[in-house]
Amino acid sequence: MNLAAINAWPEDHAIAAFRRCCGSTRWSEQMARSRPFPSEEALFDAAECTWWGLDPADWLEAFAAHPRIGDREALRAKFAATAAWSAREQSGVVGASEDVLQALAEDNTRYHDRFGYIFIVCATGKTAEEMLALLRERLSNDPGLEITIAAAEQAKITRIRLEKLES
Repeated sequence: MNLAAINAWPEDHAIAAFRRCCGSTRWSEQMARSRPFPSEEALFDAAECTWWGLDPADWLEAFAAHPRIGDREALRAKFAATAAWSAREQSGVVGASEDVLQALAEDNTRYHDRFGYIFIVCATGKTAEEMLALLRERLSNDPGLEITIAAAEQAKITRIRLEKLES
C-alpha cells in the first residue's frame, strides 16, 4: 500500500479506488473525504468505523458488487474492475469437483432466494468445500443475523483489498 499516494489522490480517483475495495458508494465517498490518513492503521480504522456506520442498504450495494462464489463468467464480464482480486480471493474453487461447483451454484441460488442478496464470504484461503459448508450453515440463519454476518465478511474483504491499493 502506498499511503502517501492514497492521501494525494484527487477525490474522484480516491472514490473510484476505494470503490474497488468496497462497492458501497457512501463508504467510498466517506473514505475519500476522510483523507489524509496519518498511518495505515488509521486508514483501516476509518474503513471499519465508516463501514459499521452505514445502513443495511449500503451493505447491500457493496454485496451486489461481488460475483457469486465460483461464478467465473461474472468475474470476466460484469465485475471486470475487480476480477483479478476476486479470482485470487476465490482461488479455492479452482480445483473443486463438478459436484461441489454444482452444489455451490444451487445453494447460492437458495441463499439469494432466502435473503435477497448473494452469499458473501471472505473466500481468501478457503477451499470450495469450506465455502460450501459455510454457505449451508448460514442458510438457516435468521435474516437479521445473516446480514450482520455478511457485513462482517464484507469488512474482511475490504481490509484485504485496501492492503492491495497501489498508486
